[in-house]
Amino acid sequence: MQARLKNPVILIPGSLQGLLAMDKSTEAADLPYVTRKLVHLRASQINACAACVDMHARELKKAGEKDERIFTVAAWRETPYFTDAERAALALTEAGTRLADRPDAVPDEVWNEAARHYDEKALAALIIQIALINAFNRLNAITRQPVGAWG
Repeated sequence: MQARLKNPVILIPGSLQGLLAMDKSTEAADLPYVTRKLVHLRASQINACAACVDMHARELKKAGEKDERIFTVAAWRETPYFTDAERAALALTEAGTRLADRPDAVPDEVWNEAARHYDEKALAALIIQIALINAFNRLNAITRQPVGAWG
């Protein structure tokens, strides 16, 4: 597959740096790296962003995650491989990615479960990560960025 356009964050000076700065700002919160990458992988699957699915699966593998966890992120509800906190993050990711799919975009039960597992700062970091990966997914999917082009 060939990209329709060079990645917009490469064409517009400062845009990639802005997104990366926002990402880096969440590192101080108590949100585990692996949770962030699981969130990135799940949103990327939903958004059919092949470049991001490839990248985040590889990041999880490099972080030492087992194949079972990486391969089953799309079916996380039906597997025993995820902690309750990770499940809460994945549920919030799905709701935050599919905002228009239901009248109450993020139901209280989804929010409350995430808030049960993450303090205010970690929850804020999680929300920022969900927003960021959705932005990257849209940039890549709209312009059909090819797998592997990220690095």
